Amino acid sequence: MSLHKSSRIWNSHAVHTIRHAAAGAIAALLVTGLAACGGTASNGASSSAATANSSKATGQAAAIIVGTTDKVVSLDPAGISELGSIQTAYQIYAPLFAQRNGKADIVPNLAADNGTWNEDGTQFTVKLKSNLKFTNGHALTSSDVKFSIDRIKEINSENGPVSVFANITGVDAPDPTTVVFTTSVKDDVTLKPVLSMTASGIVDEQSYPKDKLATDDEVVKDNGFSGAYSLKEYKSNDHALFARNADYQGIEPAHNKQVTTRYYADSSNLKLAVQQGDVDVAYRSLTPTDITDLKKDGKLKVVTGNGGGGRYLVFNLRTQPYGSKQQNANADKAKAVRQAVADLVDRAALAKNVYQGTYKPLYSFIPDGQAGFVDTLTSAYGDGSGKPDVAKARKTLADAGVTTPVKLNIQYNTDHYGPSSADEYAAIKTQLEDGGLFSVDVQQTEWVQYSKQRVVTDSQDGDFPAYQIGWAPDYPDPSDYLIPYFAPDGFVSNGYENPQVAALLKAQAGQTDESQRLDTIEQVQQLAAKDLPILPILQSVSQSVTGGDISGVVMDTNFVLRYPSLERE
Repeated sequence: MSLHKSSRIWNSHAVHTIRHAAAGAIAALLVTGLAACGGTASNGASSSAATANSSKATGQAAAIIVGTTDKVVSLDPAGISELGSIQTAYQIYAPLFAQRNGKADIVPNLAADNGTWNEDGTQFTVKLKSNLKFTNGHALTSSDVKFSIDRIKEINSENGPVSVFANITGVDAPDPTTVVFTTSVKDDVTLKPVLSMTASGIVDEQSYPKDKLATDDEVVKDNGFSGAYSLKEYKSNDHALFARNADYQGIEPAHNKQVTTRYYADSSNLKLAVQQGDVDVAYRSLTPTDITDLKKDGKLKVVTGNGGGGRYLVFNLRTQPYGSKQQNANADKAKAVRQAVADLVDRAALAKNVYQGTYKPLYSFIPDGQAGFVDTLTSAYGDGSGKPDVAKARKTLADAGVTTPVKLNIQYNTDHYGPSSADEYAAIKTQLEDGGLFSVDVQQTEWVQYSKQRVVTDSQDGDFPAYQIGWAPDYPDPSDYLIPYFAPDGFVSNGYENPQVAALLKAQAGQTDESQRLDTIEQVQQLAAKDLPILPILQSVSQSVTGGDISGVVMDTNFVLRYPSLERE
């Protein structure tokens, strides 16, 4: 996940919303999903082996080592929204509220209570637990909570989570243990879920800059952590060393003294590392073939959870064929191009041939099995049953006056969305060129540049006419699949703006009646299915591989591997 935000939009006419997690029957449907993946190291494996071996030599033999190919964009919660960074930040920053391991409901974490609304539903008051402190010894007070939320908005990082906090119009700290949130939506059902996300983790106002992101070195040096661990060492693309925070008062204290994360260049090196026992847990991202092979290894365990995340093809509405910034701009033709692509993509073939069943076809914006799911795409595109239809695509283009073959450039990424992305987009190219309707050029870009170049802003049109993206929600809520895609200032940031969609997204934030809110969410999906600014492709299945002596690995709705629960048996 990577959220690009601009302060121009999401203040009064569009809001980020997430369903009230107290509706446990709905939230419980959501399980671990897919988001960003990738990572590099100069030799294909992490040099942190020396760090881990040193730890064991000094008496910390129970230290647990996690291997991943994920990349970390930032250690500062004001600059994170993709899973590699969230995975790290989750361990070292604590929010006011949180989800218990394997549970769906949101409960007080650093908060001492569930909070209360005032009579007119515009202010939400939360009390903090007593004697909270950061790992550097500084007291953690309501002033730090206010600072943490305020700086996210002030910094407004293009890869940060600022749009998530749009409903919060003010934060006050009347005394050291009281925080008052003022919201733009009456009785905002999304506030507590927002205050439970990793990006809402509390930082030390004495250590973090107010108006810019802290550098990685500053974060480690200042030791202003509020979570279950402190971060003792960090070397980008190499390793991170976490040590248990003995003073942590949150709901999930660490069961282990130390965890090391090793970052691997690719899945083949990660696979070898877990086979050889160099890592205890391999989490994100092994290939389908890797998983199949490792299931045969009697020394290893494969832990699986149904994924709530997905893989999508995004259209840049400015630079796609006939996009608004093209010389031949034509909105009707541009939509026809998007719809023709939807007619031609064969999701079942991708799921079977590329991913060997570790993904399944996705015909909706909210994954199947999740609250708010509506299958809006199966009957609308292709042959009406989920299969491609060349004749229908040809008619769609012809009716709009589109000249064929349509030249379409598609960008994808392997160091963030996994090595199988190359095969996935090679197959998509073949599918789209079937019948001669498209001429497709597929190319890949490394994630550091990819995450910047794809984004549309006031001053940037974005470099990719169409591109791959992955998403897993921050919270168990249907709207967190919609706001990032269709809000003018959401995660996708592809130039899509539909005032009717924006109004519906705003309306559902304040709808406390569950059925009414789900009706509104369905309306959003029906409109988006016609506009098709983003095309759902595949739904994920989440998997990790562990050594036989490791327990506590849970694939749940939190979308991260929770280090505190890991134990060596």
